[in-house]
Amino acid sequence: MVVLLIPVAIFVGIYRFYGGEDVVLVDTAPAYAEARAAKAFPVLEPAGLADGWRPVSAAYRTGADGGVLRIGYLAPDDGQIQLVQSNRPADLLVADELGAAGEGRGTVNEAGLSWQVYTVRGDEHALVSVGPDRTVIVVGSAEVATLRTLAGALR
Repeated sequence: MVVLLIPVAIFVGIYRFYGGEDVVLVDTAPAYAEARAAKAFPVLEPAGLADGWRPVSAAYRTGADGGVLRIGYLAPDDGQIQLVQSNRPADLLVADELGAAGEGRGTVNEAGLSWQVYTVRGDEHALVSVGPDRTVIVVGSAEVATLRTLAGALR
């Protein structure tokens, strides 16, 4: 058994030494550009976020019922947050993103928008802003204050 553990330990050590556990950052510009070019809804993009906000995923997809822009972030407190914008019907989008078991916690105002605050999937939080042209969702494992920081930076 020890003979098998030695190569595994060496492999794990090399993997960690060469940054195998480092966060891979992505360029969000192509996804934002694709969403803007589709002209399906007015696209909001965060501006002026402090250091420590790290984009880790970005995609724009279209479907039969509308387009969806998803940008994933690691927040400075290491919370995982996803920014979702779409022109899909709000009830369908919210159900797909938050599930049916979301519990409302009131409203807040950020970036000139009114946001419903939810607790979802146990310990996650979400902010949802439904407008005539788009629905914006900020959801993740971070605290509501951190979600509000991202929502407040949207322009």
